[in-house]
Amino acid sequence: MPVLPGPPPVEVHLKRSARARRFSLRISRLDGKVTLSMPLRAREGEALAFLRGQEGWLRETLATMPDSAVQPIGIGSRILVEGRELLLAPGAGRSIRVEGEMLLVPGDPAAAGARVAAWAKVLARDRLAKASTHYAGLVGRSYSSLALRDTRSRWGSCSPEGRLMYSWRLILAPPLVLDYVAAHEVAHLVEMNHSPAYWAVVSRICPGWQAHRAWLHEHGQALHRLRFQD
Repeated sequence: MPVLPGPPPVEVHLKRSARARRFSLRISRLDGKVTLSMPLRAREGEALAFLRGQEGWLRETLATMPDSAVQPIGIGSRILVEGRELLLAPGAGRSIRVEGEMLLVPGDPAAAGARVAAWAKVLARDRLAKASTHYAGLVGRSYSSLALRDTRSRWGSCSPEGRLMYSWRLILAPPLVLDYVAAHEVAHLVEMNHSPAYWAVVSRICPGWQAHRAWLHEHGQALHRLRFQD
């Protein structure tokens, strides 16, 4: 991963794309990640020359972003897990476990963030599968598959073929919020739209969903700002 030297150094992720016809820089407003897109056949040296030419704009843009744009996660960090605030602390043994108000993470402290992310994804799959199966039963339909992603633009989706996709970061939110997203997507098995008939299905299987959607609107970006690994 290239690093633009200076005060401070800036990590830049290179992304080759068959659709790219020129070099372009993008800075995520959610986590501050810098991505340099480049054509497939472009040389890395050319990309770095373009990066240096854009250094002024890049640093100026980064300087205007709030300090909270990125929150690295490691030992000593506090994160939400199923809506509970837990303190990451060193742990013994081989498995991550919750003990009181602490999330005990064994192993190399430098890898704690990545280990917590892997643990959270397993927990998310279990919770989302149970919620999806529950709501699918309520509407009398079945889904064909369930996948987890780290999506930024949506918390979940449902394809016409019944494939469900969720952001694994939903496991950080309160359980009722996770349930709402599962109900929202499963309702698309009945109505593949957002018509009044669709929202009637959501209201029937998940009463009070408005409060859970409001929680995501208020706190969702904070969940996306957490960076669990470099």
